[in-house]
Amino acid sequence: MGKAPWLTVIGLGEDGPEGLSPASHAALADAEVVMGPARHLSLVPDSGAERIVWPVPFSEGLALLRGLAGRRVAVLASGDPFWFGAGSVIAREFEAHEWRALPGVSTFSLAAARMGWGLEGTLCLGLHAAPLTRLRPHLARGQRVIALLRDGAAVAELGAYLTGLGFGASALTVMEALGGPRERMTRARAEDPLEGFGHPVCVALEVAGEGAALHRASGQADAVFDSDGALTKRPVRALTLSALAPGAGEMLWDIGGGSGSIGIEWLLSHPATQAVAVEMRPERAARIRANAAALGVDRLQVVEGRAPEALGDLPRPDAVFVGGGLSEALLEQLAAMPGVRLVVNAVTLESEALLAAWQARLGGTLLRIELAEAGALGTRRGWKASYPVVQWSVTT
Repeated sequence: MGKAPWLTVIGLGEDGPEGLSPASHAALADAEVVMGPARHLSLVPDSGAERIVWPVPFSEGLALLRGLAGRRVAVLASGDPFWFGAGSVIAREFEAHEWRALPGVSTFSLAAARMGWGLEGTLCLGLHAAPLTRLRPHLARGQRVIALLRDGAAVAELGAYLTGLGFGASALTVMEALGGPRERMTRARAEDPLEGFGHPVCVALEVAGEGAALHRASGQADAVFDSDGALTKRPVRALTLSALAPGAGEMLWDIGGGSGSIGIEWLLSHPATQAVAVEMRPERAARIRANAAALGVDRLQVVEGRAPEALGDLPRPDAVFVGGGLSEALLEQLAAMPGVRLVVNAVTLESEALLAAWQARLGGTLLRIELAEAGALGTRRGWKASYPVVQWSVTT
């Protein structure tokens, strides 16, 4: 048998050692070093072990922990360390034989039990170290959410955020220090004054109000995106995303990002998708970042530069969309990557000719998209046609 792990991650509740399993009690009693946030250290009795407060930023604690290798170390974390906790970060840093985890009851489980909500039908989010805009894709009437928040002030920020989007009527249950002697629950609406709350805090949210929800189909309304006009319009965007066919965990390059709409909708399709938007104009790159943050997909990476020169260090894509900056050199580079789904939209005659030549060379599908919308024509109505778009889609 191999050596026993020197590192134990213990999930601790607000009741301190009262709720710990026998294995957790034994690990604490045996530890030479106990490490964790000051609040967690204050919840467990002094066993004579060396105590180390986990520093801020969190990453500095990992280096300290590495220096303790070989000693018996207990790290204190909240509830279940592998649900928006420190567990997964520690697991990535150390070899599997070095650590073990003894989880406790998660805050999400406690909150669901207080509310009488089934966890399988409740969205659980860790917003204690993430922007509140991560909520945006999930804001639809009737949606139930349990969210961990940074501190008491973040409750008021959450209320203001929801109210600003038209969801001020949402029911909030603010829960402080769940599972401990300081536990307190307060019910309010998002639009109410929300003050006087203390850390640790989570909120159970039932969304209500007249705010606009983001739908689940491809092709969000154009008005969702801030734009200077460089925007793939909704019907064409829907067809483009259908051709790109996003899958869980897949990476997209959105070349000529414009307003970022293609990359953003790719990311909205699944929480595990990844995307890089390449945009040569700094003001548009800034707009892409702002749109991504506002719509809850701040994981969109934005690269300022011209393709193909800016593509060299990017992670290999599963799909590529070219909405701007089309050139022979760019297609040559993209064609050299086998197994990539490539979708290119062209409007000019020169770009159409280039796509026709490449389609003859590599195959794939050429689609001509012609759209017209009804509009005023004098005292009556008529059709106003948009520029036709030629779309080439192929797997390289």
